[in-house]
Amino acid sequence: METIKLLLLYLGIFIAGSAVGYFVRLLIGKIKLSSDEARAQRIIQDAYKDAEAKRKELLIEAKDQLIQEKTLFEKEMRERRSEQQSFEKRLLQKEELQEEKFNTLNKKEKELEYREKENVEKENELKNEFERYRKELERISGLTKEQAKAMLIKELEDEVRFQSIKLINKIEEDAKRSADKKAKEIVLSAIQRNCTEYTSEGTVTTVSLPSDDMKGRIIGREGRNIRTLENLTGVDMIIDDTPEVVVISGFDPIRREIARYSLERLIQNGRIHPARIEEVVEKVTQEIEDNILDEGEKYAFELGIPGLSRDALYHIGKLKYRSSYGQSVLSHSIEVANIAGIIAGELKLDVQLAKRAGLLHDIGKGSVVEGEGAHATIGAEMAKKFGEDELVVNAIASHHNDKEPKSSEAIVIQIADAISASRPGARRESLDNYLKRLEDLETIAMSFKGVDKCYAIQAGREIRVLVSNELIPDDKVEILAREIATKIESELKYPGIVRVTLIRETRIIDYAK
Repeated sequence: METIKLLLLYLGIFIAGSAVGYFVRLLIGKIKLSSDEARAQRIIQDAYKDAEAKRKELLIEAKDQLIQEKTLFEKEMRERRSEQQSFEKRLLQKEELQEEKFNTLNKKEKELEYREKENVEKENELKNEFERYRKELERISGLTKEQAKAMLIKELEDEVRFQSIKLINKIEEDAKRSADKKAKEIVLSAIQRNCTEYTSEGTVTTVSLPSDDMKGRIIGREGRNIRTLENLTGVDMIIDDTPEVVVISGFDPIRREIARYSLERLIQNGRIHPARIEEVVEKVTQEIEDNILDEGEKYAFELGIPGLSRDALYHIGKLKYRSSYGQSVLSHSIEVANIAGIIAGELKLDVQLAKRAGLLHDIGKGSVVEGEGAHATIGAEMAKKFGEDELVVNAIASHHNDKEPKSSEAIVIQIADAISASRPGARRESLDNYLKRLEDLETIAMSFKGVDKCYAIQAGREIRVLVSNELIPDDKVEILAREIATKIESELKYPGIVRVTLIRETRIIDYAK
């Protein structure tokens, strides 16, 4: 019995201890759970604070970026407005120049009308004098019938010859005036619808440096960097006392361009050593080659000339880096294509053929071809290899009269080329060539018998010839002027036209004693 009581007591103590332990553990768990929730709440609040700070920081950065973009946009707009104002100013100057030329032409036209009126009056006086002479001759004549008849026939013959020459001159003058007027309208229309800027020619390019310290890095240890750059690009680099400037010298403009781009990238990157130089030069060379092809495709598309081969487009793009007499060969070719297309359209010719030949006419200038020959002949051979039409090839070959033109479009190319080359400001000519042309003009004029003096004036666009009135009669003056003009055309090359003005005068001197 005691044992049973003892067992029941132990059992009650065990159950009470278990209950107490359970409640104690439950209380500890609740306390720990509330502590974890508080800590999680603090982490969440800290995260909110960090996110808010980050948001404010990003907002400030976005505002700064917006201000910078706005500043750049406003600067670009100011530059564009400045360019537009400059363009409008040039356009206004051109309009004023055209108006001045128009007024000058009106003035000259009035002078011609006045002179024509004077000529008519003098002609009437000569007729009256001639009639009086005939009547007087009939009155005092004591000749036989045959002699009078022969004299009359001779007089009539002289009169008919005079009238025929006068009629021929009038017909020629009317035809020339009509043709000149139409030609001027076409040429002026072609020029006014095209505008190409002047491009200066040179054999040196300069690259600006951030500081003079960069010169030493470009030269490299014992000059290895600059030698590597010169050998890879084929140019000469001049580094002298000029502050913050490197001069690149060379006659090949493409090589100079490759050298310039390569040097600028090396300076920008800051790492300059032979291996890096080879890598940059190779990459820039490939970019220039791609750019050349892109330029050819761009201008062929702008001119609306389809079907050009890849090689033709590449050689057209090369003309961007060539110049002749200070005029960009690519700009000149584009201008010739536009002018030729306009003139061909006015004359109802093949506009596509004229524009195609105009764009390709100087393609021989942009390539190195084995053997000697004029650029027109070389360009024609290249066009033939590109698969161009025979008429296009002939127009290229004949634009400097190296071959006979076979089509009207080929003659249009000659005209457009002359217009583009001879317009004011298109080309820059050396002083020696200019003086040589003036000297040759005067030499040709002096080679004719009866010429006393001659003067080349108006920058070689007019030659005034003074002839002896004893050796050159009135009926030979016009013939002599034509012979001088023909010889100038056959022996000299010159832009535009040369006006031949022949002067013959009679001076009678007497003395009153």
